[in-house]
Amino acid sequence: MKSALVLASQSRIRSDLLTRAGLKHRIDPARLDEESVRAALEAEAAPPRDIADALAEMKARKISERNPDALLLGCDQVLALDRRVFGKPETEADAQDHLHALSGQRHQLLSAAVICEGGKPIWRHVGVARLTMRALSDRFIETYVARNWESIRHSVGGYKLEEEGVRLFTRVEGDYFTILGLPLLELINYLTLRGDLDT
Repeated sequence: MKSALVLASQSRIRSDLLTRAGLKHRIDPARLDEESVRAALEAEAAPPRDIADALAEMKARKISERNPDALLLGCDQVLALDRRVFGKPETEADAQDHLHALSGQRHQLLSAAVICEGGKPIWRHVGVARLTMRALSDRFIETYVARNWESIRHSVGGYKLEEEGVRLFTRVEGDYFTILGLPLLELINYLTLRGDLDT
């Protein structure tokens, strides 16, 4: 990376993806009341895509103010089932409720990324993946959540596709990196066109 890159997130997965792709960066998490912002946007009937994009931009802008000479990468992911938006489960009961709602249904994961420089957005992308969950029994949901709670509590919808969560699905359409929460290929394309990455 020729420009300094700062990830405005404490997501270990996003940081690992950047590191494995050879994108040197540092982490400076943005402190936002995401639930309040999401609730306000939902109250205004904002589409799920706009919610993810707005949260990603808010994170990047906030940290960009104190890092004026760096590229600030803000990210957010939302899960949409029709017009209902899911966040991270707060309790095991929440995770079970999410999985009951998603069972046998097709939903979307929307992963937004925004880069700010000097406090202004200069690039944005929202990746979309579509996942079809198999019909799950009450017993399976209960035991799945109990086994995986410490991991899935950090994920929208209450599952992680890269772990045992893969067993929950019959079909996955879309980019794997988008599912993990970062549209990595589009980010690399942009940084390459900017001249920050050698080809």
